[in-house]
Amino acid sequence: MNAAKFLLENKQRSDSTAVIHGNASYSHSQIAAAAARLAAHLGKDGELDGARVLILDDSSFFWVAGYLAVMLAGGVAVPVPTNIEPEKLEKIIDSADPDWFLVGGKYTARYGDLVKGRKIVSDQKGDIPYSPSFSEICDEGKVPPEDLGEVGSGSDLAALMFTSGSTGEPRGVMVTHENIVANTLSIIESLSLNENDRIMAVLPFYYCFGTSLLHTHLRVGGSLVIENSFLYPEKILDRMEDTGCTGLAGVPSTFQILLRKSTFRKRHFGSLRYIQQAGGKLPAPFIEELRETLSDKQIYVMYGQTEATARLSCLPSERLDDKLGSIGKGIPGVKLQVLDQGGDGVEPGDVGEIVASGRNITAGYWNSPEETEKSFRDGKLYTGDLATVDEDGFIYIVDREKEFIKCAGHRVSCKEIEEIVLRHGGVIEAMVLGIEDETLGEAICLFASHVEGEKAQSSIEEHCKLNIKWPFTPRKIFVIKNLPKNSSGKPDKQKMKSILHSRL
Repeated sequence: MNAAKFLLENKQRSDSTAVIHGNASYSHSQIAAAAARLAAHLGKDGELDGARVLILDDSSFFWVAGYLAVMLAGGVAVPVPTNIEPEKLEKIIDSADPDWFLVGGKYTARYGDLVKGRKIVSDQKGDIPYSPSFSEICDEGKVPPEDLGEVGSGSDLAALMFTSGSTGEPRGVMVTHENIVANTLSIIESLSLNENDRIMAVLPFYYCFGTSLLHTHLRVGGSLVIENSFLYPEKILDRMEDTGCTGLAGVPSTFQILLRKSTFRKRHFGSLRYIQQAGGKLPAPFIEELRETLSDKQIYVMYGQTEATARLSCLPSERLDDKLGSIGKGIPGVKLQVLDQGGDGVEPGDVGEIVASGRNITAGYWNSPEETEKSFRDGKLYTGDLATVDEDGFIYIVDREKEFIKCAGHRVSCKEIEEIVLRHGGVIEAMVLGIEDETLGEAICLFASHVEGEKAQSSIEEHCKLNIKWPFTPRKIFVIKNLPKNSSGKPDKQKMKSILHSRL
């Protein structure tokens, strides 16, 4: 089935709210109609079948309708981050070779040289000469087409989700219609989502975690409250209360900031049902604080990758206490194994690589057969994440295969050191990097952000000396205001390495 039709199925006539953005709200039927009208414009004469359409805008009604329209017309959606560097955007354009561009008004000016002369739909009138705007195309006076035909389904590509590999260069993950359908149903079942659920969407829709929130809530007939900035956490919390959000999803930094730099702990969220955390490992101290703060709410720890459409596993709320630190087990329809180098399952306590299989495993990397061969073999995704399993089959991530430091002949997990540092009260985020050392091979270097800023330097140093054995005690400690983030809101290790280089 076409993924967009699947997401909109039985919702075309629904007057219930689907999206709230600012002072505006849009029903499921309005989104379905706008997507159909735009799909007809993009795909006239069948010219969009299999063609790529680049989407560059903040999360919005325009973004949602555009994304669905591309898939409805049989095209391939190519969402890109709004803060992308021009050089990387140019590489994505060269690689994907899009036929159309759906670009928010303020970004037509910022990236004008890269989109000039292209077939563009903007969300604002007058941005692009001789090109109708989104509002003109989707004028509610126009009757939306009843059926756009059977285009795009099953193993056909639905989206290219660009993500940075180990080199930092963008590579497109090929997501099919079947991938979206399968993963959406799996997540809905794992979280028991229904039409009464309303999620606070602070994660951008161009990020696969954010996209999965859109998929699941459209499918069940629920709703999303869009907030494109997390600079003012108190406003987010106010908005959650005002709009009656039943859910909040975030990456680790989302909850680290809320717990350390907001009134989150003091609030009573009457409508809130659950928390969904993924996009990296939230250290155990913060999970414990979440549990204490939201003792009457459900907290789901999830794990996923863009290469798996979105989600792969879930630790249900009732297992947080006895399985603290685990990512749980595979969600419905997903098989997760932890395999040794010979391809056999590891014994409890031993370390191996997480390998995933299921209908949500994507088709590989766009125009990158060598990279695809490394990670996708025999229908399975080799995640590159190292983990252990316990006697009950629950999985515990140790670290990324490439994120160990070779210190004094030992392989040291960056995450283990970071988690110890985060037990220091007031530390919001921590990142460990390796630096060359004549004696140890590599020594530990720590960057930390603290609510008191550089005033906390000496207490963090003392905390490390007391809790981390030599030679793994950080050789250098830098206390900074904020760790730089990538477009998904996660700490950007590449940028941090550049900062480290400038300080040594």
